[in-house]
Amino acid sequence: MKLSGKNVGFAFTGSFCMYQKVIAELKNLVAEGANVIPIFSFNSQTTDSRFGKAQDFIEEIHGITSNEPILTIDGAEPLGPKNKLDILIIAPCTGNTLSKLNNGITDTPVLMAAKGHLRNNKPLVLAFATNDALGANFKTIGSLFNTKNMYFVPFGQDDFINKPSSLVAHMDLIIETLEGALDHTQLQPVIRSPF
Repeated sequence: MKLSGKNVGFAFTGSFCMYQKVIAELKNLVAEGANVIPIFSFNSQTTDSRFGKAQDFIEEIHGITSNEPILTIDGAEPLGPKNKLDILIIAPCTGNTLSKLNNGITDTPVLMAAKGHLRNNKPLVLAFATNDALGANFKTIGSLFNTKNMYFVPFGQDDFINKPSSLVAHMDLIIETLEGALDHTQLQPVIRSPF
């Protein structure tokens, strides 16, 4: 019940294959009484994939949260100065977003929201899903682990035979991770068994 009445930013990037798992946890978050503000990267709001149409996802999430989604950098910018969020999660968080976040790049609504939120010294939770986690993104993940107010949904290898560099967050641990992060605690163990 720690999330009841909290203003939770819920930011979507690519990794469309994870959307159904993430949406299930979003529904649980709303059921807990959180006020969820959805935020979409440009790719997540414009890319149709074999997992569904972008506009359908936006409409579904709007219906679940009853809040208008943030779709522009201008729309995301006030979140920081107005101190609107108690906590922010990026789920799923792509390797592209991880890298840009680590390098201070704010060229999407999600990254602008994250920048402003971190400025307020509040927790940012990452639930990543990237095929390059143990490859090109490995250094980035290590750097973010050493960044103040950064927390991670525990993760594991999703297909170590066919995709040995891939890591995916255990999306069913989103709420537990958010609750811990509000207390400035990283949910442990952060590295879990393969899926």
